Amino acid sequence: MYWNQSIECMPIGELKKLQYKSLKHLVDHLYGFNSFYSGKMKESGVRPDDIRSLDDIVKLPFMNKSDLRDNYPTKMFTAPRKDVVRYHVSSGTTGKPTLVGYTKNDIEFWTDSLARALTSIGIGDGDVMQVAYGYGLFTGGLGLHYGAEKVGATVLPTGTGSTERQLELMIDLDVTSIACTPSYLIHMGDVAKKMGIDLRKDTKLRKAVLGAEPWSENMRQYIENDLGVQAFDIYGTSEISGPMFTECAEKDGIHVWGDTAIVEIIDPDTEESLGPGEEGELVMTVLKKEAMPMIRYRIKDLTTLIEDECGCGRTSPRIKRITGRTDDMLIIRGINVFPSQVEHTLMQIDQVDGKQFMISVDRIGALDYMNVQVEMRPEAFSDKIDDMLKLKKYISSELKKYLNIAVEVELMGPNTLPRFEGKAKRVTDRRKM
Repeated sequence: MYWNQSIECMPIGELKKLQYKSLKHLVDHLYGFNSFYSGKMKESGVRPDDIRSLDDIVKLPFMNKSDLRDNYPTKMFTAPRKDVVRYHVSSGTTGKPTLVGYTKNDIEFWTDSLARALTSIGIGDGDVMQVAYGYGLFTGGLGLHYGAEKVGATVLPTGTGSTERQLELMIDLDVTSIACTPSYLIHMGDVAKKMGIDLRKDTKLRKAVLGAEPWSENMRQYIENDLGVQAFDIYGTSEISGPMFTECAEKDGIHVWGDTAIVEIIDPDTEESLGPGEEGELVMTVLKKEAMPMIRYRIKDLTTLIEDECGCGRTSPRIKRITGRTDDMLIIRGINVFPSQVEHTLMQIDQVDGKQFMISVDRIGALDYMNVQVEMRPEAFSDKIDDMLKLKKYISSELKKYLNIAVEVELMGPNTLPRFEGKAKRVTDRRKM
């Protein structure tokens, strides 16, 4: 159990004083010691002395994903290279990835946040947690792994795939909770039925921490009613550290620990602040990161701020379930994919017209599949099947290299895909959440 009542249930007025103190310290430090952040502030005509209250946060400039891309790999870091103990990498809007660094204290901060989150849904000593998020460059698996160990749970680090083996281990090792994408849990349920396994009767699985892709209240009801597993939403992005915040046992919004982060909701078009109950774009300032702080980072996710006290007694702000995005990012099996990445990859291949492509996404069973149609150049078009199969295989491997997911490729003849006046509509998403 990881619980600090004086912090978790701090009166709102005291919490806001703490947030302002942390924000003021962060702004002073970055203005004096990092050229990127001081340059952003100078461009906006703001100095640290202008931040005299928490409300003055609106004077600070926004940060965007493009800032990370333009300053790749480490120009935004605010800790010496010798103090950076880990890198994580996620998809960028083009072929250039987003790189995030962590100091030892950053790892501990991330771990503590998830330990608090898992405690809030009743996971702790005596539990066995199966972590079926990916381990490696992405942040999903390792964050929950460390957080679960922090609260005293035993961790089964299965990662993704090998579903039948995962189900066998779930039974053999008395797994009580799982962390994975909601679609993968539903897929596990389908595979279990084919194996003659009843998750309710044959396993001790009772709680699931689900995220990394959009999911609906209807999916929650299906998981809870059909699989017998309590489903809790988790939220985070690589840029703010990784998955950090969850719903509590009340399932009434995702708690964003007020002592670690400041949440804003803005109108994505006007950039004006919106109040509680108004849906807009999520903006987050992370107060306790050393290697790569984030001030007013525009995450692009659409949600609503909840400021009233939760039934659990915690006073931290909450956000509602993410309802969409303000950009064209797709999430396929927990992986962020941008159409611009597809274009960037195709433009490197001489045999195809990289500007002429179409993306379609379907959900077959519980899993998502992505198809890319791409036009051949006239000089590369061939009636030799072997040549076409080799090219198709090559394009698929290149896309997988840059997107980190398998993609079905369909080769199209020259001038066969639709052309558009104005903004091209290149994506058809047939999934139903």
